[in-house]
Formats: sequence, C-alpha cells, structure tokens
Amino acid sequence: MAYLDYTHNPGLVVASLLVALIAGFTGLSLTKGLSERGLLQRKLSIAMASIALGGGIWSMHFVAMLGMQMPTLFYYDAAVTLASALVAILVVGIALLILHFRPRTPQMLVLAGTIVGLGVLAMHYIGMAGLELCRALYTPSGVALAVVSSVAFNIAAFACAYGQRSHRNILLGTVCFGVAVFAVHFIALWGTSFVAVEASTEVGPLIGNEVLAIGVVLTSFALCGAFLLTGVTFLTPSPAAKAHPSERDEAQEPSGDKPTAESTKADAQPSPALGTDTQPVTTTQIPYEQEGRSFFFDASAVAAIRAEGHYTHIYTKTGKFFCAWSITEAEKRLSPGVFTKTHRSYLINPAHVASFERLKDNGVCHFDLAALPKVPVSRARLKQVRAVLGV
Repeated sequence: MAYLDYTHNPGLVVASLLVALIAGFTGLSLTKGLSERGLLQRKLSIAMASIALGGGIWSMHFVAMLGMQMPTLFYYDAAVTLASALVAILVVGIALLILHFRPRTPQMLVLAGTIVGLGVLAMHYIGMAGLELCRALYTPSGVALAVVSSVAFNIAAFACAYGQRSHRNILLGTVCFGVAVFAVHFIALWGTSFVAVEASTEVGPLIGNEVLAIGVVLTSFALCGAFLLTGVTFLTPSPAAKAHPSERDEAQEPSGDKPTAESTKADAQPSPALGTDTQPVTTTQIPYEQEGRSFFFDASAVAAIRAEGHYTHIYTKTGKFFCAWSITEAEKRLSPGVFTKTHRSYLINPAHVASFERLKDNGVCHFDLAALPKVPVSRARLKQVRAVLGV
C-alpha cells in the first residue's frame, strides 16, 4: 500500500491559526458577565458563543485542510462535513452550559475542558472521514497523543479564561484556545497517513475544494464580523459594565480576597452588632438590579452579602444578584440582629448557615447555595460569629 506524500501551504496554515484565535476571542468575550444578565440573555449569549467557538474550530480545521496539498484530487462528503461542524458547536455548547449554570469549581473547569478537548478531536476525525478519493489511516500512538494533548490544552484554555473573568484572562484564554485547536489539528495529522482509493458510495453530494473554500470564507467572514463587534465592546465598556466595575462572573470567591476601599473602611471599626450611632432608616428589604429594573428581597430570604468594590452581591437560594448598596451601606440599613459580619467583605444571615468549620485561627461558614457554598470568618470576628451561631 503506497502512502501519499503531502505538504502544507504556509499562508493557509497561518490563516487557520488566525481563525482559531478570532473564534476564541469572540466566544470567550460573549460569555463575560453573564451572571448579571437574565436567564434568556444568558442562554442566547451561550448559544452565540457556542456557534462562534464551534464554528471557529470547524473553520480552522478546514482552512488547514485546504492548505494540504496531495498528488491526487480529493473531495469531501457534504453530509459528513456538516455533521463535523454540528458536533463542534454541540460540545462547546455543553461545556459553556456547565460553566455558566453550575458552580464553577476546578472540577467543573476540568470537565468542560475535557468535553471540548474530546469534541475537537471528534470534529477532526469526523471531518477526515468525509474525505473521498483518499482515505486517512491512523496509528494507535498517534490517536492517543492527539487525545491527551487536546484534553490538556483545552483544560488549560478554560482554566486561563475562567480563572477570573477579567480582560487579561480572556486574552490569555484566547491565545490558549487558539493554539490548542491549531496544535491538536497538526498533532493529529502527524499520526495520520493517506492512501488513494476509488470513489465510494457517498452519504451526501460531494464538495470540491473550491466550494469548501467558499463555505469556509463565508464562515470566517461571519466570525470576523462578530470579532470586530465584540472587540469594540471589549475595548469600550458599555454603560452596564461601568455600573458594575468589579464584575467578576465567578461562582465562588477564595477566602483570601484583597480588601476593597469600602470593606477596609468598614472593617477598621468592628462592632458586636450591626449599625452605628448615626444609622439611616433601617429596612427589612434589600434591593437588587435585573434587566434595568429594581426588585426587592425580604432580608430573611438573603443568606449572605458580599462586597464588590463600591457595590455588593446578594446570595439567595435562587442565585446571585447585583445590589447597588456598598457593604457599609448594607450594614447600616439592615435591621440590627438579622445579619452578622464575618469578614471585611461579608455579611451573613445566621439562619441560612448549614454548618460551621473551625480552622486554626479563623473559620468557615458553609451554606447550601450553589453560587456561594462557603464564607470565610476572619480571626477578629471568630468569637462574635461563634456566639451568634451558638457553637
């Protein structure tokens, strides 16, 4: 059996890397700040990001394949080629749903990266199965190397992009994602040989390189348009972003977070109970913002309040919500006795604490909340919190 020699067009190889980078930036930027949006907006953004990332994976693969030159003509089966694109979009969509509708733990990041890593390879091998007039042959070692590298690269990409949802991390995640998709394609090709075969019975009509090139160009053009629109938003914050300067879109926050100006000022004068000598009018309702409107939670339904710069996030059994109060204002406005300060950045409702864990010189309050499973207790407030909890 004679193997076919093949080479690559350097220009199209570079173009394939650019397509992967553009898709990565567009998809990861579209999902920034979803925790502050309504359910419908979150689903729509995830759908668009899935198309951008999945379509980018598919486009990168076929741009690179267009640059592969063999001493024989070859075509692609239309149905199989379409199936490979749908697989890429589907697996990315599943991963993004996990990251944005489940607690974002390290285990969830690994799971999402693994799903996308295997999905990238599935798209690659399905696309290669659509070849007509030649057939791809694989070695077990080549497939194993492709699987390991794809999973590892994509886990690293999601860890970079979702470790903290900042501009810097999105750009770093973009580079990791683009390089991951690009590298996996050529690692998989490294373990692949090609042989000429006679035409077989195709599943669908055949696609020549010219037709495929048109399809890839149109897809890449759409990606570039989305990239430019997303880039404008990325560089120039929207009014919503300005109103939420500390937006981090995280499911959890480590206990060692840096103090904010508001929270440091509030923590400088700890008191055994909420309130000061010059309190404003107290209230039993806590406002939160959603879709341009102000709503209210009864204070008893709120499990915890966390400082976010000059604003706060409130946590209930239904999720995490943005509040325009600062942590200091929340401490003053809420009726004394309902909430207890555990840390310069946290107020908790003891009625919602599921368990308390005593550490060496501080502690942790655990909650049955998906968005905030635990809250740190500082050493200065440990005695007071234990007294309130009765432990």
